Amino acid sequence: MTTKIALFDLDHTLIPFDSDHAWNEFTIELGWRDGDAFRRANDGFFAQYRDGTLDIHQYVRFATQAIRDKGATQSIAAHAQFMGARMLKGIKKSALDLVQGHQAAGDIVIVVTATNEFVTRPIATAFGIQELIAIDLVRDEHGEFTGDILGTPSFRDGKVTRVEGWLAARGLQWQDVDTTFYSDSMNDLPLLEKVNHPVATNPDERLRELATQRGWRILELF
Repeated sequence: MTTKIALFDLDHTLIPFDSDHAWNEFTIELGWRDGDAFRRANDGFFAQYRDGTLDIHQYVRFATQAIRDKGATQSIAAHAQFMGARMLKGIKKSALDLVQGHQAAGDIVIVVTATNEFVTRPIATAFGIQELIAIDLVRDEHGEFTGDILGTPSFRDGKVTRVEGWLAARGLQWQDVDTTFYSDSMNDLPLLEKVNHPVATNPDERLRELATQRGWRILELF
């Protein structure tokens, strides 16, 4: 039987907000960052993301500044607080039911996100998802984050590359699997076009228009 794989973007797809932004807002509440300066810079990065010009390496250095300043041990403890105070409330029954439906059918479920592993691993775990393809972070010899990206970032075309790597590590190719990908964003168009079943999920305006033109399924999860 053909292996079935359900791929999920995370932010605004499985959860109704941006996990990286929510985490950084939490670090502002902790007093780790200057709120005004962060929000000005973050607004600029978001505008670049929206229009497709974001330098992902520059953004990751910005987004990981707080955890680099505080160190891995203190940051991990703070993220556990963040999960309880903010993130678990963002896991909606509709999203959990969708994931569990695929799992009950025997599908392999993978989160494929352009947000870094530090922020997203606990969120994937909260959904009961073991397989995570996220932006991997370089650590130094002391186990501390450096702000650099390890390998290919799972962003835009990089999501296709990373999924291909995941398949290859298991002796599989695209033609060996039946793939579904849920995403809200035009930034994920390369992977949406690659899979067997693209699903525009809570889509942004441009993706909604394209999905309508191409006859792709549109899912309003929230």
